[in-house]
Amino acid sequence: MPRLDELTAIDRIYPGLTGTNGTSVLREIAERLAAQGIVSDAAKLHEKLLEREELCSTGVGRGVAIPHCKLNGIDNVLVAIGVALEPIPFGAVDGEPVQVFFVVVSPSRSPAAHLQSLAAISRWVKEHDPVRQLATLENPAEILQMIQSASPA
Repeated sequence: MPRLDELTAIDRIYPGLTGTNGTSVLREIAERLAAQGIVSDAAKLHEKLLEREELCSTGVGRGVAIPHCKLNGIDNVLVAIGVALEPIPFGAVDGEPVQVFFVVVSPSRSPAAHLQSLAAISRWVKEHDPVRQLATLENPAEILQMIQSASPA
C-alpha cells in the first residue's frame, strides 16, 4: 500500500485556499493543478469532483475531506493537498466544517490503485489527526515535511 508522502509532491500542496464553500475550494485546487500542467482541463476535473460529491460527501470528519475521482489523460494516481484559510461547510459525516482537503485523482484504468490511495490517506488521517497542525502551516515545504515525518519509514 502506498504511503501518503509517496502520493503527493511539494508542487501539489496548496495552503491558504480562499474558497468559502466546497465548490469554490475544489475549483481552486483543479485550477492550480491545470495551471501547473498536472491535469489538462481544470473544468473537467472540477466537474468530476463535484459529481462524486453529489453521490455522498467525502468529508470524513475531524476537519478532513478526501474528494476523489477518476480522470482520463493521467498516468498515475496523484494527490493534491489543499488547506483552506477557514473551515468550510462540506457535509462531513460528523457535521464539522472541513479545512484540509486530500484530493485524489486516478487514471480511469487503475481502480485498485485508486482504492489503495484512498485507504492510505484514510489510515494516515486516523493515525495523525492532522488538521490542527496542517492548518497552522503556510508553506508547502513545511506541510510536506510534516507528512513525511508522520509517515512510517
